[in-house]
Amino acid sequence: MTMWPGSGHRATHWPPHLAPLGAIRFARRTSNFAETVRFYRELVGLPLYETFEASYGSNGAIFGLPSWNLTMEIVESVDPVAVDPHEQLCLYFPDREAQQAAIARLQAAGLAPVEQHPYWEATGAVTYRDPDAREVVFAPFVFGVNEPEDSTASGKHEFPSA
Repeated sequence: MTMWPGSGHRATHWPPHLAPLGAIRFARRTSNFAETVRFYRELVGLPLYETFEASYGSNGAIFGLPSWNLTMEIVESVDPVAVDPHEQLCLYFPDREAQQAAIARLQAAGLAPVEQHPYWEATGAVTYRDPDAREVVFAPFVFGVNEPEDSTASGKHEFPSA
């Protein structure tokens, strides 16, 4: 496993041909558009950057994530959308206090955490479901920075180098 010098953090190796990349946006479709936008804006608390209607035939909303160049787009679907159980949005917080502050809106709205993957259970995460049943995981650690020491205790874990 390669570490950033003097930091104790795992290093990633971004391919040189992708180094000029300016931003990343991932998109998901929803058949519960209004409810999903409300969930992420009002309950999770993500900043809503933009909405669009009839734009190239689609309606949607773009949410900001921790960096200005990382966004999540929600696009309205008229058909039901199949959701895979591992389709998750994982939000990593530096500690349990920050995690608990982040889930306060969900708790205040009366939402209850759901049964979650054993890894998240073992590492102290809390999982909720959005209106499409996609999981939103609130972890009390930052992946690659301050993960619980036993987070890789189950199974085989490899950390390939560049």
